[in-house]
Amino acid sequence: MTKKTLTVRPLDEREAPELQKRGRGWAISDQRLDKIHDQARRNKMEPTEAQKLLGAKLNEANLGKFKLTRQQVIGSAIVDFACNPLKIAVSIDEGGDPALIARRDKSLEAVGVKLLRFAAARVLDEPDTVVAEILAAMKASYDERGRARRQSYPSRGERR
Repeated sequence: MTKKTLTVRPLDEREAPELQKRGRGWAISDQRLDKIHDQARRNKMEPTEAQKLLGAKLNEANLGKFKLTRQQVIGSAIVDFACNPLKIAVSIDEGGDPALIARRDKSLEAVGVKLLRFAAARVLDEPDTVVAEILAAMKASYDERGRARRQSYPSRGERR
């Protein structure tokens, strides 16, 4: 009997799972997804200083009817803050494998999520500027979605 060995392809050769358009939407096992949600819960209970500061500043900001959810799971990725209706996610860079980060960004981009990435040092040094950039991106996304809705539906006086 011969022994089989397991080989793992390098990260840059692996593809992110395709969106399935049904169920939970991603080709991820329930066990893996449960582990990801558990990790997000732990991250939420033990935020870093940059996450605490940005969360406090975002709570003070006037976001209108939208809100940014902390430690949101999108597919197999955990982002620090996310606004699902506007498809915007915020990630605070605090180190990590660049190949994994690039793969995660690619999979988020594939489903239409705009990822805003900020260095932790920048969040701690100039939190008001970071919040202003996030609010500007949220407003731009809201305006873009409004234009798309107006183009797909004629106004009351117009006929198709």
